[in-house]
Amino acid sequence: MNRLLSLRIGWALAAFAFLDLLSAGLGMGVPIFCILLGLPAGWYIARRLALRPLDTRHVLSQMLLGAAVTSAFTLAGMALLWGRSVPMLFDPAADLASFGVPQILYEPLPSFVGWLVLMILISPFLQFLMTLFGAHLTLLWCLSTNGGGSERTQSAA
Repeated sequence: MNRLLSLRIGWALAAFAFLDLLSAGLGMGVPIFCILLGLPAGWYIARRLALRPLDTRHVLSQMLLGAAVTSAFTLAGMALLWGRSVPMLFDPAADLASFGVPQILYEPLPSFVGWLVLMILISPFLQFLMTLFGAHLTLLWCLSTNGGGSERTQSAA
């Protein structure tokens, strides 16, 4: 476990990028597994931060930064994957109804726009929220096992 938590940041990001790409492939372009990957990513971020005695503001800002970096990977992947279909919005001859996107708004063009917004923008935001959720849960668990405080404040008392 300590070996996993002591990985260099470059290796940890490379492993996350691989897992994120694998998750996008498992979902066949729909990033549901990328969103779910946010939970263990948040666990890893919080456990890694809990190894060092830091103040609360720094821990929370680092958790926010880690969640932003993980969702940026998904945003870049979804933009590469689904961004190629954005020019179809401006092509009057494009058959959007046969593209395979669910017709959630009963018309092909609004459904296609909604699908692209959901895939490219909203899904990485949901992964961001899931990563923060996992990090905060892990931080709460770490605090409850330490008796509510860090080891530094307990040893000073």
